[in-house]
Amino acid sequence: MVEDLNFLKVKKVLFLTLLIFFFTSKSFSQDYSFQKLTKLDGPWGSSFLNENELIITEKSGKIKIVNIKSNKISEVDHNLNFLDYGQGGLLDILFKDNFVYISYSENRGNWKSSTSIAKAKFDKIKLNFENIFQAEPPIDSGYHFGSRLVIKDNYLFASAGERGQGMIAQDPTNHPGSIIRIHLDGSIPNDNPKFKGNPNWLPEIYQIGIRNPQGLSLSPFDGKIYMSNHGAKGGDWFGEVKKGENYGWKILGWGGKNYSGFPIGPKWKPGFTKAIQYWVPSIATSAITIYDGNEFNEWNGHALITSLKDQSLRKLIFNDLSSIKEDIIFKDEIGRIRDIQVHPKDGKIYFLAGDNLWLMEKAK
Repeated sequence: MVEDLNFLKVKKVLFLTLLIFFFTSKSFSQDYSFQKLTKLDGPWGSSFLNENELIITEKSGKIKIVNIKSNKISEVDHNLNFLDYGQGGLLDILFKDNFVYISYSENRGNWKSSTSIAKAKFDKIKLNFENIFQAEPPIDSGYHFGSRLVIKDNYLFASAGERGQGMIAQDPTNHPGSIIRIHLDGSIPNDNPKFKGNPNWLPEIYQIGIRNPQGLSLSPFDGKIYMSNHGAKGGDWFGEVKKGENYGWKILGWGGKNYSGFPIGPKWKPGFTKAIQYWVPSIATSAITIYDGNEFNEWNGHALITSLKDQSLRKLIFNDLSSIKEDIIFKDEIGRIRDIQVHPKDGKIYFLAGDNLWLMEKAK
């Protein structure tokens, strides 16, 4: 009888422990609520058209408009000559002043492709794009296209991955592995590094030494552009875009290793741009934003970092670089996160994660 009573006590304790674990493991759902809005097919990039609509790319080739109030989806025709191969396809998309900008893996023939950028006047029926940038040379690889887009003033910034070619990121006579800066019409600014002490650089290149940059964001607080970058086996990072500088790939390994297990190089050394935050092992950083909104106004000015492998949203407080604070907002809640957007009016957060569009807001 004593044994039975003890067994019942143990069962009760285990039940209570599991109950507590269940609720605390959902700790972020106590503070935030998640709503799956609509199903998509491999969504990659998104941009608000207005307060009610997002324009979204699917990597396999479709462009869709989603009404976040009604969840109605419409498809927009387009004329892009893209190659859906490996990590390539339709990538980031950006709406600004009635024009749509898109980055994509352009089909250059014989299975060769490039990270290209095109522009079209907005139309809900069909987008007639014209290229304003092509990364050279075209490469037979399905890896590391980047690519994110940011507009600052009359400049378009774009991240271009090194296509799995490693040291090409150290060669400024080639575009892969760099940050691109052009005017909104595709013309080249006359103060790009080529014209300011780096005559061997291609005229569109702003910064070099980058591996696979899938996050790019303009801060409305300090006017700087920040980026995230995939390392190899470790060595992801978040840092500032800096004119004429070099993040070091593949001389530096940023703390990571080759997938074979062999080291790449030092985490950092003088002469190269130093990132603000590193992740070893890799969390597979993807889209980022510098938060500016009402829903989570205590986060204003902080970096929100999404991830694929880690399936997390992380917050960085980095105004004091000598004392950076990182918090995991949530993990394993909505799947692999590809993109993040902040609503332009209410500050609620929208994610492309897995095959879905998600909304995150404060729990009521």
